[in-house]
Amino acid sequence: MQASHLLLEEPIRLASILESSTPNAFSSMTKIIGTLGPSSRDVETIEKLLNAGMSVARFDFSWGDSDFHQETLDNLKKAVRNTRKLCAVMFDTVGPELQIINKGEAPINLVVDEFVVLTPDATQQASSTTLPVNYPELASVVKPKDTIFVGQYLFTGSESTSVWLEVMEVQGPNVKCLVKNSATLTGTLFTAHAAGVPVGLPTLSDFDKEVISKWGVKNSIDFISLSYTRHAEDVRQARLHLSKLGDLYQTQIFAKIENIEGLKHFDEILKEADGIILSRGNLGIDLPPEKVFLFQKAALHKCNMAGKPAIVTRVVDSMTDTPRPTRAEATDVANAVLDGADGILLGAETLRGLYPVETITIVQKICAEAEKVFNQAVFFKKTVKAVGEPMAHLESIASSAVRAGTKVRASVIVVFTSSGRAARLIAKYKPSMPVLVVVIPKLTTNHLRWSFTGAFQARQCLAVRGLFPMLADPRHPAESSTSTNESILKVALDHGKAAGIIKAHDRIVVCQKVGDSSVVKIIELDAY
Repeated sequence: MQASHLLLEEPIRLASILESSTPNAFSSMTKIIGTLGPSSRDVETIEKLLNAGMSVARFDFSWGDSDFHQETLDNLKKAVRNTRKLCAVMFDTVGPELQIINKGEAPINLVVDEFVVLTPDATQQASSTTLPVNYPELASVVKPKDTIFVGQYLFTGSESTSVWLEVMEVQGPNVKCLVKNSATLTGTLFTAHAAGVPVGLPTLSDFDKEVISKWGVKNSIDFISLSYTRHAEDVRQARLHLSKLGDLYQTQIFAKIENIEGLKHFDEILKEADGIILSRGNLGIDLPPEKVFLFQKAALHKCNMAGKPAIVTRVVDSMTDTPRPTRAEATDVANAVLDGADGILLGAETLRGLYPVETITIVQKICAEAEKVFNQAVFFKKTVKAVGEPMAHLESIASSAVRAGTKVRASVIVVFTSSGRAARLIAKYKPSMPVLVVVIPKLTTNHLRWSFTGAFQARQCLAVRGLFPMLADPRHPAESSTSTNESILKVALDHGKAAGIIKAHDRIVVCQKVGDSSVVKIIELDAY
């Protein structure tokens, strides 16, 4: 178990808890990913979500068709223009998800101690005695006493609207189960999860490939959330597919860890993926409840030391139906921040919940409060020790920039980058001040046409804790003359002033390349 990253005043000043929270110019350092859907797809609502702190919009094709999601994304683009706030796009794959289709759409009442049969026969109507599942091999991979969870897609796991089933016997292609709790399943789509049971379906399905090849290419998606990642090879195959799709070679892959297989191969997956999503909903089914927090802390620590963003899911489920989180949920969000999470992913709460804007607002406030007591000094020392010596050149520069920022109490770190790597290395050390990332576009060619990179790299910073990107004029290279650097730095500082994170007499740490040298310098804002 890792040491606490909680910093408290000595003696603890409990009266400070009663003081009003002071809002930050850039909301929280921790990023918030919102899933867009029926409750959050019109322009006005999306504008409110962006203003509340959403930095990445997630699109889940487990339900809804391409036209529905395209309309939502078009509305997102309008909201971005209206609010002048950057927002990245994340496509969440369906993957090897077990689904039950309720064609009749009538509520299904399941009663404790009664039996229900899971069948691969898609012609069967879903009812209280029969549930058609989309996996023909289910009967060959489960055995008596296995547990299967069934619930409305993206729901909270409430015991009145989701059900636990115990496998009693396998009857040919069918699986007879005992209902362990009474529940009413509503809607057209339910998901099933067999605890600890390997499912022999491809991680990147043919459906996923088609969506990426058409909708993904058309919309230049920034991230793929690779559902049910079980092996490093899953990530490699997804990257190979992206490499054949024009500009999508720049798309980052976040491996979604949501079952025992992914947990067992976590280290190898982390090496291949660009980031990790801890899908605690399904993990909470595969793992005993008392073990979930251990995996969260261990996985977040590994991600932190590797310098790769880590996203935590399922934190304020109750806000799907209520305007306030429970005490446990509020504490859970704060603990995720103190454990080093880069972002919080919201699912049903924003997709179809009653309070999508309120959800992002309160999660942002909790994250901001937790960040105030995050012990960055302890985290910095631990990270430097884990990296060891000799440090790589860029790692040394990044850690020096963070150390300098802490020592001089800089209000912001400004970093110039083309690939985003320098910015991510700075973020690895979790500086207590925001990092203004100036992304310099780079001219590239595939021998058929010339194009600028930079837009992907800027938006991808929106999933990393503490990074706030801006895209520079492509006429200014990342390593150029002193006069050009001074000119673009002034633009960056003016941006910081307008955003409210830089004011008179502040000290600024700047990390940039000058010729063949990487430079960290400290400037007084009075000079500008």
